[in-house]
Amino acid sequence: MKARPAPNNSSSAASLILDNMPVPVLEIGADNGIRFANSAAEEFFATSRSQLCQSGLKDFVPEDHPLFLLVEHLRKIGGSVTEHELVFSTPRFHKEGITVQGADMPENPDAIVLTFHDSSTARNLDRQLAFRSAARSVSGMAAMLAHEVRNPLSGIKGAAQILENAVSEQDKELASLICDEVDRIDALVERMGMFGEAPTEYRSLNIHRVLEHVRLLAEQGFASGIRIIERYDPSLPHVWGNRDQLIQVMLNLVKNAAEAIKETDKPGEITLLTSYRPGIRLALPGTSQWRHLPLVVTVRDTGPGISETIRPHLFEPFLSTKISGNGLGLALVGKIMDDHGGVIEVESRPGRTEISLYLPIVSEPPASG
Repeated sequence: MKARPAPNNSSSAASLILDNMPVPVLEIGADNGIRFANSAAEEFFATSRSQLCQSGLKDFVPEDHPLFLLVEHLRKIGGSVTEHELVFSTPRFHKEGITVQGADMPENPDAIVLTFHDSSTARNLDRQLAFRSAARSVSGMAAMLAHEVRNPLSGIKGAAQILENAVSEQDKELASLICDEVDRIDALVERMGMFGEAPTEYRSLNIHRVLEHVRLLAEQGFASGIRIIERYDPSLPHVWGNRDQLIQVMLNLVKNAAEAIKETDKPGEITLLTSYRPGIRLALPGTSQWRHLPLVVTVRDTGPGISETIRPHLFEPFLSTKISGNGLGLALVGKIMDDHGGVIEVESRPGRTEISLYLPIVSEPPASG
């Protein structure tokens, strides 16, 4: 297929506007070939503009994709059409929950304009507001348990230990069982205590040092034998956060990735990625201020993927797909990210799961940290 020329400067007032829009825009010709792609479309399709303009829709979606029905409808009837919750997946990128808006161009009967809107971030934010409420409920429960349960637990264990030395051999097993169960309940209360609202110190951090520490711990322990790949942007500014809590978050995500890979009984790998995305800005409710979250940390694994039924509830307390899990690990990740003012995004399909953390940065990081 011959390369289609990009719009020239003489016709380009509209093209310039389209090119500066943050929404991916494509112009499709009569053969469903791509005539024009703006800058946002390059990022969306993970393909350069020159390559896009030498391609067609068939290069990015299968022949039975709903996008072709949308385009066909516009060619027959005209007007504008919107299709929701579409999936775009190629070896280069995977997008879910995409809304596509299409319109014909009366001045150019062969042309169709398509815009692509990713609503996943907005849905994630709505879910995280619900998770925040759930995590705060766990915080209150943890404080109550620490006060009302741990004290009598220590008394029960002390009494069981005394009985263990005073009863018959047959009953010693029961006394020992009481001690073990007390320890188990105490450990659960301690884990829930991590949801507490204790004051946290935040400072400027080099996120790559945090990830390097996590990688070393993982390779020496739960991820032993699994290849861990690092793909970092060395020019990233510092992140504003708490080192211990961010290590806890990353360890939890890498551990889950390692366990997912081991479920497949096949060789797999975990990739740690960092990047800078200047377009992530969120309005703070009730104010005229914005939260800027340009620093992205992604944990990618080659495990079996997360089922669609579990994915929307992944960070809710007490939800676990593991037989021995208590469902607090990812809930704690959600709470820590909320405390940091960050956002979590999850993309998953068989063979590839990505959990991305969007974090605030420090404007002028120090020379070391």
